[in-house]
Amino acid sequence: MSNLVSVEWLKNNINNEKLIIVDCRFSLMDKDYGKKSYEQGHIKGSVRLDIETQLSNEVKKHGGRHPLPSIESLKETFENIGISNNSIIVCYDEGDLAGPSRLWWTLKYLGHDNVYVLRDGIEAFKKIGGEINTVATKNDKGLFNIKINEEMKVDMNYIRERLYNKDIAIVDSRENIRYIGEFEPVDKKAGHVPSALNYFWMDIFNKVDEKIELKSVKELKEHFKELYNYKEVIVYCGSGITASVNSLALDEADINHKVYAGSFSDWISYDDNEVETNLKN
Repeated sequence: MSNLVSVEWLKNNINNEKLIIVDCRFSLMDKDYGKKSYEQGHIKGSVRLDIETQLSNEVKKHGGRHPLPSIESLKETFENIGISNNSIIVCYDEGDLAGPSRLWWTLKYLGHDNVYVLRDGIEAFKKIGGEINTVATKNDKGLFNIKINEEMKVDMNYIRERLYNKDIAIVDSRENIRYIGEFEPVDKKAGHVPSALNYFWMDIFNKVDEKIELKSVKELKEHFKELYNYKEVIVYCGSGITASVNSLALDEADINHKVYAGSFSDWISYDDNEVETNLKN
């Protein structure tokens, strides 16, 4: 079954009592963007989660720029917005899926299967007459019993032990100029984890009439076709956010994989970890 639902599905099921709709809009460049967007108008009945403060922990020496909160903290966050084990969760943004994918991956990691990402986002929902309002939603507190899926997440040592393994694909989700080390706008070192392959997360979309649309399952399978040749696939990005988008796409393409949650910003926090570049002299 797909990890995505259409705007038509959401419109038709918006009054389902088991449904929890989560607004995940955010901007790495503007920390107030998500809050402002929600206050200006959101899908009827949706609650908001903040990527920086609720789906990420405070930054420390190691763990990357968006470390996962503790299991206890996540449980409290999710129960406070009404999530229980029988909830159907639909998360959305404007369509690039970064915030929703982070929530989708986190809930899957915690053992919740009925979580979906809204294909095409809030603007497409508006276009079909979906109801938007400015009423801040408050759901009754949920009861979420967690069952960790340990196979979904790996750490730095796991990566270090698998460098240059011909049977393992380590996938870098960042833009190629960051991957090769030509440009690094955020982190203190440029380049990539040694032996990593580059699959830019935005390449899972097609551009249609100046907007992006997620590729079909057939197109995603073609996009990732080389990865079927590996026994194991591990995906990372700069800090664990956009790796979740590639994770969503890989799952759609039926490619089993793991996510290095700390990602490149965690990797370079260890001084003895090598960084590879593809720059020409």
